[in-house]
Amino acid sequence: MKQWVEKQFEFSKFHTNVKTELLAGITTFVTMAYVLATVPNILGGAGADKHVMLTVMVLLIVLTSCAMALYTNRPFVLAPGLGSVGIVASMISNEGIPAEIASGVIFWSGVLFILISFLGLREAVVKVIPVSLKHAVSAGIGLFIALLGAKSSGLIIANEAKNTLGFGDLKSPAVIVTVIGFVILLIMKVMNVPGGMILTILLTTLAGIPFGVTKMPEQIFSMPANIVPQFLKVDFIGALNFAYIPFLIALFVPDFFSTFGTVLGVGAKAGYLDENGNLPGIDKCFKIDAVSTSFGALFGMPSMTTYLESSAGVEAGGKTGLTAVFTSICFLLALFFAPLALVIPSAATAPVLIFIGINMLSGMKNVNYNDITEYIPAFICVTFTIFANNIANGICVALPAYLIMKIAAGKIKEISPVMYILVAVCALYFFTIV
Repeated sequence: MKQWVEKQFEFSKFHTNVKTELLAGITTFVTMAYVLATVPNILGGAGADKHVMLTVMVLLIVLTSCAMALYTNRPFVLAPGLGSVGIVASMISNEGIPAEIASGVIFWSGVLFILISFLGLREAVVKVIPVSLKHAVSAGIGLFIALLGAKSSGLIIANEAKNTLGFGDLKSPAVIVTVIGFVILLIMKVMNVPGGMILTILLTTLAGIPFGVTKMPEQIFSMPANIVPQFLKVDFIGALNFAYIPFLIALFVPDFFSTFGTVLGVGAKAGYLDENGNLPGIDKCFKIDAVSTSFGALFGMPSMTTYLESSAGVEAGGKTGLTAVFTSICFLLALFFAPLALVIPSAATAPVLIFIGINMLSGMKNVNYNDITEYIPAFICVTFTIFANNIANGICVALPAYLIMKIAAGKIKEISPVMYILVAVCALYFFTIV
């Protein structure tokens, strides 16, 4: 067994071991455990059975993440994208679209992914993206992760009076616990404490008890729901109605750019990228991601996508697919001990997300600052990822800016023909959201 694990995950090649991968897997799980509450609750608000959707989601996380681990040997974990979950919930509750048709739209968006991925077009698109923008995508994702962490704990909130982001209530228990956790993490990192991230989360969770931030569960054990009735509640034909094309595009384009952005961003953090900013074997990651979306649709689950929180495991030292396997095991256990898993408050995971996000800005040192047609689009990508609160939005603004500046500078030869197609897709995306 030990030999198989070594051969499968190539510990020697990546200079890692089982203990490191275990700690990394647990760290990834803890930072994304919030999906156990958020996704079922959002779908429950649209009329779905929350208990059933929780069971479906966990099983899909386990199956798709293990498939990613074994096929690609990357520490990437998949789960339903919160953006797609929100779109699907809106389709059902606000637009009055039947859940079966919504599942069909998800399925066909996945089929589109599959076709593009298996034809190698997604990999071709990634290779066309300039190196400077690839590093900018990583940095933009970093700031996005940091903002997610700060918002989740209430450290940063939307100030309605000024129509801006600003500090929340700095006297609130959640914010105080978050600050305590961040200080602990900074000390852990400076002292290079093994397993510092998971230790920080655990210590911060304990610190949250006297502040009332950490809520003790009323029960520890819970049984999974029966998901058989949920299987194949999909209207494949009805979803092909032309009226649903905008929803198909709204699901497809953000997931397309977010997935490659996340894979590149986390891959850069793990040191996987080559000198051209490309990720070897990225086509395998895309194939798993694409098939997972269509497979999840068979159970009515919105687009399964590679999660940003995978970067937490990478930051904790995870380098191989075994990290994703351990994360999957944690989620499987959480299916039976969900109340216990939900004890960890957002204030305990926020410091980790903030630190990881800030640390991912280091990629910007690789941008060519001697060429305005390179560094301006790069910074546009970073800033609009934050300003527009979406990774895909940042990329979709940066690509047209890059094209315009290259043409204006007389550097048309540097532009690949595929870039024109990408910019057209960006324009179509903005047309659908307008």
